[in-house]
Amino acid sequence: MFLGLDVGTSGLRALLADEAGNVIGVADAAYGVSHPQSGWSEQDPQDWIEACKSALAGLKAAHPTELAALRGIGLSGHMHGATLLDAAGKVLRPCILWNDTRSATEAAALDAMSGVRDLSGNIVFPGFTAPKLAWVKAHEPEIFAKVAKVLLPKDYVRYWLTGAYISDMSDSAGTSWLDVGARDWSEALLDASGMRRDQMPDLVEGAAPGGDLRGELQREWGISGPVVVAGGGGDNAVAACGAGCFRDGEGFVSLGTSGVLLAAKGQYQPDPASAVHTFCHAVPDTWYQMGVILAATDCLNWLSRSLGQTPAALAGLLPERIAGPSSITFLPYLSGERTPHNDARIRATLAGLDIGDGPAELTQAVMEGVAFALRDCLEALKGTQTDLTRLLAVGGGTQSRYWVETLATVLGLPLDIPDKGEFGAALGAARLAMAATGGDLASIMTAPPIAHTIDPRADLAEAFDASYAKYRALYPSMKALMT
Repeated sequence: MFLGLDVGTSGLRALLADEAGNVIGVADAAYGVSHPQSGWSEQDPQDWIEACKSALAGLKAAHPTELAALRGIGLSGHMHGATLLDAAGKVLRPCILWNDTRSATEAAALDAMSGVRDLSGNIVFPGFTAPKLAWVKAHEPEIFAKVAKVLLPKDYVRYWLTGAYISDMSDSAGTSWLDVGARDWSEALLDASGMRRDQMPDLVEGAAPGGDLRGELQREWGISGPVVVAGGGGDNAVAACGAGCFRDGEGFVSLGTSGVLLAAKGQYQPDPASAVHTFCHAVPDTWYQMGVILAATDCLNWLSRSLGQTPAALAGLLPERIAGPSSITFLPYLSGERTPHNDARIRATLAGLDIGDGPAELTQAVMEGVAFALRDCLEALKGTQTDLTRLLAVGGGTQSRYWVETLATVLGLPLDIPDKGEFGAALGAARLAMAATGGDLASIMTAPPIAHTIDPRADLAEAFDASYAKYRALYPSMKALMT
């Protein structure tokens, strides 16, 4: 048996699978996010541990015999979080999360330093880990002076599971401390933000062993033998493992809380100026590139709160098929934007509202705005010699056929909708556990069965291209107004 643990922003998912990849059981545990100031986003690392305890208690109660046969654990986690520990392994302050923008000034300063983009392969975004430590150094110097280790969220869970300070290449690639091409910590990047190599965890590949489960937890969970904890990876890399996307040209688009367009790469081809992320994959000798938008279904959630209707009810106001673009243009920058703008200060816009517009028209505009933002990501990826002919479509937003057909038409690509079942980061983590105990990657990392494919509407392509051009023209005007 193999266990995948996905440490998400709003909760932890634990998935138990057998060696053939069949899902035996799943348990979830939720936790919250704190926003003590505008632009701040923090989490108590102990919440991750309590959620893990709760999920494992649920799996043990439901599947005690299967859990006893556990041989490997894989880890996935939300990236970029700064979990700061002292010399005794005690947490010094709440973890600063990926969507925290307080370090925009520090990020810009690091990004402007000679060689930083060349080594890291990426723009230094405010959400990345290095600028967070620079912020702590400037604003909380008494805490910075005590930092003995910096761990990413899933690696703090590993520390609790194993007692070891270990991370993997894919998650570490989002810190701005990793030489992403060489797949190792960079002394120059560490120096740039006042950090040292001894403050970093050891590195392993995501599909390699990365510690052993502590005996105390083995006994508590009723496990009969030793358990290897795999290196694991950042959530998008591990989700790609769950979806079978690890060969050159394979990719997926995610309509989740944030939006992601990801393509696996067999070679390292960074293009930082495009604001495309270039990270190590969770499997050896492989990288991936992705465009990221900070709000996808979060935009529909915002509209839901504003109108007092559930997201499902709003989506239900639209027909199954699209008939043409909206007259309203929506920029989905509720929390700023990454690809392609790298703009933490820009905010969302609704332009072209009419007195007759209501919830249905606003919902259509929000869905189109998210689709156009993901088109920005696709255009940025094209500049890195990435050739995508189709994509797997995942995430909660894919429950709306209207939204998926809009996205397929805006991207100009067929979108494959997986059959019902597990294929996300929790399954990907379990697959990495299988690989870490000797399994063959190619036979483990299979694609999910496809329920159906939604093709782009060729008859509406020209109209949506024109609306996309209007969308592109709006950002510079809004940026000028906000500066």
